[in-house]
Amino acid sequence: MKKILFLLTGLLLQICSLACPACEAQQPKILRGITHGAGPSGKWDYFIVGVAVVIVVFTLFYSVKWLIRPGENSPQHIKRLILNPE
Repeated sequence: MKKILFLLTGLLLQICSLACPACEAQQPKILRGITHGAGPSGKWDYFIVGVAVVIVVFTLFYSVKWLIRPGENSPQHIKRLILNPE
């Protein structure tokens, strides 16, 4: 399990550093070295990405919150069976 985790972490770090020098020169300062290809073409691109990030963070927060504290009182509820397997 540790080997897989280290491998995935290494791959993720490698993917983040794939921008070539030509593409890096075309990117805005905040995205240099991260992305490959053409940079954002306008302020709407930043707005769309920002809205998407907010939606993802909101969804992740509530997914984890409701997984940890489901709010169900019944000991037979399916969430309790998953969280407390015996």
